[in-house]
Amino acid sequence: MIVIEEQEELLKASIYSELSLADFREFEAAVNNELKRAPKIKLLLNLSKMSGYTLDVMWEDIKFTRAHAHDFKRLAVVTPNMWITWLGWLPSAFTDAEIRNFENLADAESWLKAEN
Repeated sequence: MIVIEEQEELLKASIYSELSLADFREFEAAVNNELKRAPKIKLLLNLSKMSGYTLDVMWEDIKFTRAHAHDFKRLAVVTPNMWITWLGWLPSAFTDAEIRNFENLADAESWLKAEN
């Protein structure tokens, strides 16, 4: 399940349980909607309650990351799991966004709201 909140140039996505392809499509639509309002956006991915994802999501994520390589200013990933933190570094090879990992939501939100 995914919960998405849109705020001007900031998109917040919280994932609960397993991320499905339908959830990913909802996320993709929200990103494209935000990009209609601003040339670059900030993204907060709260993965602290995520248990995993389906294989089809992994493939779609790779295509999505490559297609949106220059569309993000900052990307904050919230997760207490080290393996997800390491996976968070993989997209950095495909984007020019600043990417940081956080253990709590408040720190991630503060970093995203700060001017860069």
